[in-house]
Amino acid sequence: MRNWRAGTDWQAWQDSGHWRFVVSPFSLHFRYSDEHRYVWAIGMERQRSDDWVAGASFFSNSFGQPSSYVYVGKRFASLFDQPQLFGQLSAGLLYGYRGAYQHKVPANYKGFSPGALVSMGWQFTPRVAVTAHLLGDAGMMLQLSYELN
Repeated sequence: MRNWRAGTDWQAWQDSGHWRFVVSPFSLHFRYSDEHRYVWAIGMERQRSDDWVAGASFFSNSFGQPSSYVYVGKRFASLFDQPQLFGQLSAGLLYGYRGAYQHKVPANYKGFSPGALVSMGWQFTPRVAVTAHLLGDAGMMLQLSYELN
């Protein structure tokens, strides 16, 4: 069993695991607003062999502002005894909600705020998966991913 510092072991990030390319073509808002715009995202993620992840994504937020999310997290494979079903938790730094929309995310300071995602996905093939990310109480985002082994 690894110690609590497993997620911060820099050599382990370099030696094991694989890269994942992600794209999010669709998001659903739980509540309608005339201010909402089309939301998309693109990013890269590194997954270690012990299922720790780190990544970054660039996206257009719900109000059409360029935004980004840099994060670390953990992937949980074979949920509910289903080999293809997985979960993922991530937390990091969100940037992009500025001006009139700065109060749309909590603890925002000059566009920077903490961020977190709770996600569940299905691994269709060893390289292709689809994931649903819960965006707090605002909505959910559908993500497609491709493993770069």
